[in-house]
Amino acid sequence: MVTFAGVDHVSFTVSNLDASQQFYTEVLDFLPVLDVGYGRIFMHPETGFTLSLMKHDGAHGGPFSELTTGLDHLGLTAASRDELEEWEHRFDELGVIYTSIRDMEFGYHLNFRDPDNIALELSAPNELLLAAKKALADGQTSQADITAFVEDNKLELPSAGKV
Repeated sequence: MVTFAGVDHVSFTVSNLDASQQFYTEVLDFLPVLDVGYGRIFMHPETGFTLSLMKHDGAHGGPFSELTTGLDHLGLTAASRDELEEWEHRFDELGVIYTSIRDMEFGYHLNFRDPDNIALELSAPNELLLAAKKALADGQTSQADITAFVEDNKLELPSAGKV
């Protein structure tokens, strides 16, 4: 079966390369690795995750909105809810606007925005999400198992027969 091995990178269109570079390097510790004039490429030293920031000629300006078709938000992984609390302290120190940690059905979420208002999220799994990931990773999970898991945990399927 053809599949993909993971997420390689994400690329954002931004209004100001310098302001965005400052945000992503100071707040999220990305390191600049390449500047091609119209865009800059960054890597995160611990994860290797690659981020590119692009400034396109003729781009339609204005702040990002998740209400426009396309990207809703980019979710980044945190290890635990305690780590999310550490992020809140870091955001306070750096003046980053964020919403308080939300305890949700499938984990804990801390939402914030970059200089172009691009929606970003740090999330940490709870026990329910860890159990679901383990079941899928074990490779013995059928559609019936997923449906039963959802029903047992009072989650709603987006549409009949699809997860």
